[in-house]
Amino acid sequence: MSTAHNAAPFQRPHATVRPLGGGTRQVIEPATGEPLWSVDLATPADVAVASQIAEQAQAQWAQVPPREKAELLRRAGELFSQQHQSLALEVARETGAILGKGQHEIREAAVLCHLAASMPLQSQGQVLPSPSQRLSLARRMPRGVVGVISPFNFPVILTLRAVAPALATGNAVIVKPDTRTPVSGGLMIARVFEQAGLPAGLLQVLPGDADVGEALVTDPRVPMIAFTGSPGVGRRIGELAGRHLKKVTLELGGSNSLLILDDADLDVAVSNAAWGAYFHQGQICMAANRILVHEDMAAEFTRRLVLKARHLPLGDGASGQVALGPLIDARQRDRVHALVQASVAAGATLETGGEYDGLFYRPTVLSGVRPGQPVFDEETFGPVANIVSYRDDAEAVALANQHQGSLASAVISRSVGRALAVGRQLKSGMVHINDQTVNDDCVNPFGGPGIAGNGSSVCGPADWEEYTQWQWLTVQDQAPTYPF
Repeated sequence: MSTAHNAAPFQRPHATVRPLGGGTRQVIEPATGEPLWSVDLATPADVAVASQIAEQAQAQWAQVPPREKAELLRRAGELFSQQHQSLALEVARETGAILGKGQHEIREAAVLCHLAASMPLQSQGQVLPSPSQRLSLARRMPRGVVGVISPFNFPVILTLRAVAPALATGNAVIVKPDTRTPVSGGLMIARVFEQAGLPAGLLQVLPGDADVGEALVTDPRVPMIAFTGSPGVGRRIGELAGRHLKKVTLELGGSNSLLILDDADLDVAVSNAAWGAYFHQGQICMAANRILVHEDMAAEFTRRLVLKARHLPLGDGASGQVALGPLIDARQRDRVHALVQASVAAGATLETGGEYDGLFYRPTVLSGVRPGQPVFDEETFGPVANIVSYRDDAEAVALANQHQGSLASAVISRSVGRALAVGRQLKSGMVHINDQTVNDDCVNPFGGPGIAGNGSSVCGPADWEEYTQWQWLTVQDQAPTYPF
C-alpha cells in the first residue's frame, strides 16, 4: 500500500478491475491534505466494455450451485475479519474518519457478507395454486447486472450492502464509487472478493465522474441501479432510470429528528444528542439534524450539550485519539459553514463552534432553531446540533414531521408507552424509542419516504425484492389441446 507522501498507485485487484482509460487521479487524505494514493479513472467507454463483460460473467455465475456461492461469500466475510486492522486504517485515512468508525465499517462488512451467504440456501420461490395436472411456481430470478453508485461517507457499508446480496442472488455488479473514496468504496471490496475466489468480471469497479455514473445508469445491459447519495443527484438518476425502464433504489437524505420529551434524563439525552449529531462529523444520512427539546428543559439541555461539544477532541481520526476528524473536503466544509451562518442571520443563536481550521469544523450548537432557517429545512451533513424547542408532544410531532423526507427519527423518554405513542406518529423510514437516530443492524429494512429515497428499502428481508424479480413457471406432462 502506498504512503501518504508518494501517492503510489493503489494495488488494483487484477482479476476484477480492467485497465481504465480516464487517466489517474490522486486521492487526498482529508486529515493531512497529502496525497494518499492514485487510482485509475474510468470513461463512459469503459462502462460499455464492463457491462458486456459483466453480462457474460453473470450468465455463468447464475449456474453456480447455491452452496458454492454461499461458501465464497463466507470466505469474503472471513477475509474482512482477518484483515480488520489494516482495512480499518485504510478507511479511516481515506474518509477522514476516526479509527473506531473505520473499524465499525469493516466489522459490518464481514456481517454483510455472512448475511448474504445465507441467501443462496434460502427458498427461491413459492408453489402456487394450480389445476392438479399442472405445477405452477413463482421463482426468484437474478436481475442480471446491477450498477451500484456509492457515496463517500460510509463507503464500505453503503457499497457492500448492495454488492453482497446482489452477488448472492446471482447477479453481476459494476460499482462506481465516489472519486474521493474509491478504495473504501470499491477497490478494497473487489480486492477482498478476488482473494475469496470470485470469478473475473462479476465485480468491476469504475471510479469516475458524473459522466461515468450517467453511462452506467443508461447502459442497456444494466437493468438495475442502486444509488446512495444526495437528493439532487438521486432525482437525476431516478429520471434517467425511469426513462430507460430500469429498476432503481434510491437512498438519499432528509431531515432526521431526535425528540427529547420533558421526562427524559438530561445526561442521557445529551449523550444521545451528541452522538447522533457529531458521529463521523455529522456526515451520516441518519444524523440527528434536529434535536427537539421541551421548552422547560431547553436551556439546561443546551448548556450541557455546549459543555460536551467544547470538550470533544478534534484531529486526525486515524490516530485513535480524537472524537471528530475532518470533513471530507473544502466544498463540504464551505456548505456546512454557509448553512450555519445563514441560520444565525435568520435568528438562530450560535452557542459554540461555527469555526474551522482547514477541514476540521468545530462541534457546533445552534439554539432557537425554527422552521424557515436553513439548518431546520435542509440536511446539514456536518457536526452541527440544531436545538428546536417545543411546548407539548403535539407540537413536537408537528415539527418533526415538517420535512420533505426523513430516514430516521428517535424519541427519548422515561415512559416507553408515551414515547411509543409519539413515535407512531413520526413520518420516517425508521423510528427508535429510547435511542438516537444513527442505527443500522444490517438485518433491518433501510429506507425512507420523500427525499429520503423513492420509498424502497434495502437490507434484510427487503433484499430479495430489490435484487431479484419474479418469474412464473408452469410445467405439465404434455401440452393440452385448445378449441382454436
